[in-house]
Amino acid sequence: MSNVVSLVNHVQRRLGSMFPGFFANGNTKHDHYKDFGYPETLSFTQVYRMYCRNGVAAAGVDKTIRKTWQDNPFLLEKERDGSQGGEGDETTLEKEIRQRFDDLRLWARLAEADRMSMVGAYSGVILRIADSKRFDQPVDRVSGGLDALVEIIPAWEGQLQVSQWDTDETSETYGQPKMFQFSESSVETNVKQPRNLVIHPDRVIIWSKDGTVHGSSTLEPGYNSLVDMEKVRGAGGEGFWKNAKSAPVLEVDKDAKIDVMAKAMGVPVADLADKMNEQVADWSAGFDKLLMIMGMEAKTLQVTLPSPEHFYAIALQDFAASMNMPVKILVGMQTGERASQEDASEWAQTNMSRRANQTVPNIMSLVNRLERFGVLPEKDWHLDWIDLTESSMSEKIDRANKMADTNQKMGGTVYVFTDDEIRAAVGYEPLTEAQKYRDEGDDEETAAAVGQSTPTNKE
Repeated sequence: MSNVVSLVNHVQRRLGSMFPGFFANGNTKHDHYKDFGYPETLSFTQVYRMYCRNGVAAAGVDKTIRKTWQDNPFLLEKERDGSQGGEGDETTLEKEIRQRFDDLRLWARLAEADRMSMVGAYSGVILRIADSKRFDQPVDRVSGGLDALVEIIPAWEGQLQVSQWDTDETSETYGQPKMFQFSESSVETNVKQPRNLVIHPDRVIIWSKDGTVHGSSTLEPGYNSLVDMEKVRGAGGEGFWKNAKSAPVLEVDKDAKIDVMAKAMGVPVADLADKMNEQVADWSAGFDKLLMIMGMEAKTLQVTLPSPEHFYAIALQDFAASMNMPVKILVGMQTGERASQEDASEWAQTNMSRRANQTVPNIMSLVNRLERFGVLPEKDWHLDWIDLTESSMSEKIDRANKMADTNQKMGGTVYVFTDDEIRAAVGYEPLTEAQKYRDEGDDEETAAAVGQSTPTNKE
């Protein structure tokens, strides 16, 4: 019995060496990554290429960023009710910050860094500070206030790499990057004067899910599905093209005279095969070319292609699930108003969660860094951002109409909703006593003014 077991193990080891992943250590389970052509590990280059060349991957990333950054936030000195950073309520300092951030296009640059962080494991926000020091030097407190912040440079993971780690166990930054290497041409190959710098961590904000460089690409969970979609799409396109214009299969008749054919084509018999290849290639290049054959029969091989929609849909749904994105949002299908509204509501809630747990903490890391440099004064800063789940104006008006109808159905004896509550449903402040009541004289003066300013037909 032991000899039989030994023989089986020997055979399995031999098979394992011949077919890695199929018979290793007696395990009969297949290595699906090798079976299906999936990479075992993913590099930044692979996910970046997938983002650049695959429309579904680009839609998953770009639509998430567009929804998250549907509008720009406002940096406020303190949290206050009913404020969205409007000019009427903002303080002098808030106005200066808003104007300076607009000049630097800060929010657009941060949105770009957010997009880059979804493709790679992280991205970087490089700060150019007017402190008369090199990029590889730490930053002390600077003078000049907001003007000391000169530029915001978003960087891909492939451009910004850790060049040195802090290995001192007694250091406060033990295990963290001690220096970064920024090579702009590593990704953006079209830049005419690419920057290549060694940068101190003081001048870099790591933008990622946890604020470190140890994250993962958002495309990684659905990467295999993206590969499947490319296979189905590519095979379908190639198959239809080959069916439309495929190379012929030449069947030589037993009585065919090869020497006569070669003489007719003006080539030696030894070169006849090459000449036929040239002729077939020339014939395949166009639909109206002549194919000369003597004693041969040309046939075409037709490939029966199954409908690719079902295979593509499986991979598409799996990728959408990996992104926590409804399929209708991902590819833009609208096949039912109610279903679409529910998907939009769920999608807004997903991005609100992403804002709260990823985007806002990264922004506040930048705010804290600017406080430490003296660019911003030390305050209890508040980031005000319009709620993505807030109802549209048409939905608010519809709600107010239903509230008014409810009051009317009560016969006027009982009011379920007050006037102020109905106005609040639309997002309006309660009316003052002076606004609630108007004199008849005011209406007559308003009508007279309108009549004077409106041209008549006689004129």
